[in-house]
Amino acid sequence: MVAKMIKSFFKKIFFNLFKQKRELKLGFYGPPNAGKTSLANRICKDFTGEGIGSVSKVPHETRTVQFKEKVEINYKGKKITFKIIDTPGIATKIDYEEFMKFKLKKKDAKERAKEATQGVIESIKWLDDMDVVVVVLDSTQNPYNQVNITIIGNLVARKIPVLIVANKIDLGKANIKKIEAAFPEYDVVGISARYGKNLEEFYESIFKLAKKI
Repeated sequence: MVAKMIKSFFKKIFFNLFKQKRELKLGFYGPPNAGKTSLANRICKDFTGEGIGSVSKVPHETRTVQFKEKVEINYKGKKITFKIIDTPGIATKIDYEEFMKFKLKKKDAKERAKEATQGVIESIKWLDDMDVVVVVLDSTQNPYNQVNITIIGNLVARKIPVLIVANKIDLGKANIKKIEAAFPEYDVVGISARYGKNLEEFYESIFKLAKKI
């Protein structure tokens, strides 16, 4: 009787562990307008037929955490099910006047700034729930800044597996080497979320990280 109970106990533990890892939480982090939602949209559309959120040239279009569950990614005959989590862009300072440059009215700009600030706080809180994080950076911008260092620092503190994506390689000013030099301890994959360029390498890197969990 005791042996049966012990066997049942361990069976339950292994079942719960397996169940927990059946759907890995894949978070997309980075500064505003780096292409987080564009990449998350492409992945979700490719494997579920539906996007995850809207994109815009106006900074902080994504101001709340949005997610899509049970996104089964197939790569070279292998399958992993992810919960895709797209987070608001991280910024150290959000000024409503920044939005007025995009012809938003002062009232709307202030409201957007308020929501964007709340979104940054929400993004950081969600880090504790992540299994894997993709940090999306704009490869046309200088990677040496406080925002990127803050994001990477938070991930290091939590020991979360990280893949850095250098997005917008379709643009002439793209410079992947600068991002590689800024974060030499991480794998950097250059892609174009807009045109779906080099996603094969991206998926390969994600699967490698998933194996480490």
